[in-house]
Amino acid sequence: MAVAPRVRVDGVGKRYEGSNGPVQALDGVSFDVADGEFVCIVGPSGCGKTTLFRIIAGLEPATTGRVVLDGDRVDGPSTDLGLVFQEYHLFPWRTVAGNVGFGLEQEGVATAERERRVDELLELVGLDGFVDTYPRDLSGGMKQRVALARALAVDPGLLLMDEPFGAVDAQTKKMLQDELLDIWRETGKTILFVTHDVEEAVKLADRVVVMAKEPGRVREVVDVGIERPRERSDDAFGATYQRLLDLI
Repeated sequence: MAVAPRVRVDGVGKRYEGSNGPVQALDGVSFDVADGEFVCIVGPSGCGKTTLFRIIAGLEPATTGRVVLDGDRVDGPSTDLGLVFQEYHLFPWRTVAGNVGFGLEQEGVATAERERRVDELLELVGLDGFVDTYPRDLSGGMKQRVALARALAVDPGLLLMDEPFGAVDAQTKKMLQDELLDIWRETGKTILFVTHDVEEAVKLADRVVVMAKEPGRVREVVDVGIERPRERSDDAFGATYQRLLDLI
């Protein structure tokens, strides 16, 4: 019997009323993400990647179509969906532990269990020595690790990430990519990752959803099919990178 996908994006369209009339931002976007799969979404500026992210996250409604997560239609924000943005959105008045444990507090998790879970996650992201540190004293890469730990805290079915490494330098970006792959392998999470960086998509993804614009739509879904770890200097990496660029 076929296994249902973790995520199904089914004919999603989005129309806005613009100053010069209606604007079709997305049209008939459809793809599935299997349980435990790492899928990247890439495309040119203006193809609706961020709009699609917001619809999948339940932050705004689709005009047509639907998003289904674990068999349930997404009609708004859900604790079964962990969100990580390019901007860290950490609470400056809370410590690292306080930020990571916020969602658990909202769910009424007992203090002892919450502290155990926070300690476990901070060890997972390599910040176990920064429990009582405030965001102002962290580097950009460390802040993003806190944001990732916070998203994982409530054990969501899907980790949805929008350009999460876009604001850090190249060296930190590579380190965070490697750490994310380690966390993905260790947790078995399903990850849907939006990026404008084609090289990043080839390095991270099992499959890449390539979008076209005017209106935003799926042009092709590419199976990367390269054994990890992947290096830019490998012939297969270069060929896949060029194929994605040609599609975009």
